[in-house]
Amino acid sequence: MITSIANPQVKRVVQLQKKARLRREEGLFVVEGPRMFREVPRERLEKVYVSSGYLTLPEHREQLAGMDWEEVEDKVFARMSDTQSPQGVLCLVRQREDSLDSLLEREAPLLLVLEDIQDPGNLGTIFRTAEGAGVHGIIMSRGCADIYNPKTIRSTMGSIYRVPFCVCQELSPALDRLEQAGVRTYAAHLQGKNTYDQESYLGGTAFLIGNEGNGLSPEVSARAACRIRIPMEGQLESLNAGVAAAILMYEAGRQRRNVSTSSVCHCPAR
Repeated sequence: MITSIANPQVKRVVQLQKKARLRREEGLFVVEGPRMFREVPRERLEKVYVSSGYLTLPEHREQLAGMDWEEVEDKVFARMSDTQSPQGVLCLVRQREDSLDSLLEREAPLLLVLEDIQDPGNLGTIFRTAEGAGVHGIIMSRGCADIYNPKTIRSTMGSIYRVPFCVCQELSPALDRLEQAGVRTYAAHLQGKNTYDQESYLGGTAFLIGNEGNGLSPEVSARAACRIRIPMEGQLESLNAGVAAAILMYEAGRQRRNVSTSSVCHCPAR
């Protein structure tokens, strides 16, 4: 049993929780809680740490069969945890990232392109919503929040394991590749010609979602094949980036479930 916060393993976990650079260097990230632990792909599981209290239930011990795990005194485990109410289990998981080309292998892919999303919780929620809406992959700019930030990981509710994604140093080459692959790009924009529900998303589709405070940069917005807007009542000028992304993703999902396009129009390419 680990009984001291001075233990090198404890220090390592704490640093992995706090430092994105160390996570990148080691190719690892930390997940916490029974649900996130149960859903980890076993081939990516590096090591498991459990509190003494967690081990008091026989079913918890059974879950650990065949795994590399370490018991940690409850007070020490609380220091390792990134949450105020530790749930008794955390683990180190190997990072993975898909290539842009792999996201384009599917016929008529439905994709998100995220530019500089800053809030880790917002980013994680977008991943979770993307899985629910049937999105096939997410492309992120290097300026987005760290996908392996503990808050982001918790917000994904396990979608981090299942939604393919890639991080691009620059979005312009990625947008070139989308165009070459016949994927039509739509920018969520206040100056959109049509409302979001007047377009067809049955072919290859990518929604461009911008920074929470500033929206899409002029450079990325100008690259979109079409600008679309989400109509709003009252005095609001914009929606939360995660909410806007959810509206667009679910509209695309609705259309793909119901392929009738009789009432859908198409704005000309820009």
